[in-house]
Amino acid sequence: MARIPESELILNPDGSIYHLNLLPEMISDTIITVGDQDRVARVSRHFDSVEVQVAKREFVTHTGYYKGKRISVISTGIGTDNIDIVLNELDALVNIDFVSREPVEAEDRISLKIVRIGTSGSLREEIPLGSHLATEYSMGLDTLMQFYPLMETGFETEMAVQLQLALGIGFLPYCVKGSDLLREQVGKDMIIGNTFTCPGFYAPQGRLLRLQPKLEDVIGKMQAFEYDGVRFTNFEMETAGIYSLGRLLGHEVLSVNAIVANRITHQFAENPDQIIDDMIVKVLDRV
Repeated sequence: MARIPESELILNPDGSIYHLNLLPEMISDTIITVGDQDRVARVSRHFDSVEVQVAKREFVTHTGYYKGKRISVISTGIGTDNIDIVLNELDALVNIDFVSREPVEAEDRISLKIVRIGTSGSLREEIPLGSHLATEYSMGLDTLMQFYPLMETGFETEMAVQLQLALGIGFLPYCVKGSDLLREQVGKDMIIGNTFTCPGFYAPQGRLLRLQPKLEDVIGKMQAFEYDGVRFTNFEMETAGIYSLGRLLGHEVLSVNAIVANRITHQFAENPDQIIDDMIVKVLDRV
């Protein structure tokens, strides 16, 4: 295979990958991602031991053992632009030889198990604050997949087309299903939902402060949208990027969401930290 140039696979002077500042031996094949860098320690405090602690920019990594299993937890920051960095660099750590700068042979590639733990707002009145929700389909309202050859199923593509028409937007969203394996393993007894991934927190999620959103009643349109029995339950800012790059790179990926806001009833949880902490322990026990 062709050697990857220094300008494309950028390594630090110590040989670590550019943004994450990690060497291949520093990560497990089971990875939990969180958006908030301070949440990394909230996960690793449950570890029996921590062997790796690395921080660079918003990317913080702890690797250790939980009940005898080696697990890494990594902060991604907010948005699919950061997910582009994290997923590509995690894949490089396990599937590119940093000495020869060549991808490993197909039969030797490692498939990571990646579970995102994040907060989310509900689009459905019947999903109460404090719920834990595992995402089946995620719909990306950002443009990341305009730059990758994502292969969608016919069902996914048609659902994206219908959403484009329903929202009246000038670009085609992308739709991807997460890992059935991880959803059954980690998401059992959680609400199974479908998630919009938005490219911002305010107007893209229908919030009005001083700027009037361009899309009229985006919350109502998102709530009303349905395609062949699939309805969307919540939104956040990373899941579709994780699902898409996971599919492209051959990794098992799942997003689990702590519902801390209900955009229909206009409620926000009084105890968001407890909701998140309960979900962290649940995921650790199941991965």
